[in-house]
Amino acid sequence: METLKYKRVLLKVSGEALAGQQAGRRGVDFDMLESVAAAVRQCVDLGVQIGVVVGGGNFWRGLKDGKEMERTRADHMGMLATTINALALADVLEKAGVTVRVQTAIDMSKIAEPYVRLRAIRHLEKGRVVIFACGTGNPFFSTDTAAALRAAEIDADVLLLAKNVDGVYDSDPAVNPDAKKIDSLTYGQVLQNRLQVMDSTAITLAMDNKIPLLVFAIKDPENILRALRGEHIGSIIGEE
Repeated sequence: METLKYKRVLLKVSGEALAGQQAGRRGVDFDMLESVAAAVRQCVDLGVQIGVVVGGGNFWRGLKDGKEMERTRADHMGMLATTINALALADVLEKAGVTVRVQTAIDMSKIAEPYVRLRAIRHLEKGRVVIFACGTGNPFFSTDTAAALRAAEIDADVLLLAKNVDGVYDSDPAVNPDAKKIDSLTYGQVLQNRLQVMDSTAITLAMDNKIPLLVFAIKDPENILRALRGEHIGSIIGEE
């Protein structure tokens, strides 16, 4: 059997990534979802336990979209957006032959299970993929923070950050053509240099719980498998 570096992982997929190359990074690109589902199925077939946190930026980006809105209400709309993505991903995974459970941090019993830590772990142990929606269930916290929190709660070996960029850069590569990719760095360096990997709350939570972060491009979903094999891709963030 193939030797893998990680046994249980938390995969964070941004909403923008799920939009693929669609104009304005809006909506869901089902070709992208199917590619992600195929890679996840291969991981499950290899015995890897996978939890997934999805963002919602392809539908709603909180105050970035609702500039005049009250913050809590805008964030609640973002939580609903993550649920749309979670249900879409669950549907595609099931069609790929993967057993899935969607759990939401806000009670939506008609369409998904409520988030219960021990139930989520039990699902993982049975080989089911668990998709966590609604972030932490609280306003003022990002889905990046939710990913770090769920990774800590399920005792994940690594937090995989699937993004539209292929790693961490010293400046925004979309703005600065001379931006340099950083292969390895510490949590402290991310915080000190204010690198736009995750928000500071998420980085601090990962640091406090000693959860390594691997940032890579989701454009090629096979990178998920490469990460599990321990291949050198993207950027790794950890302790000294």
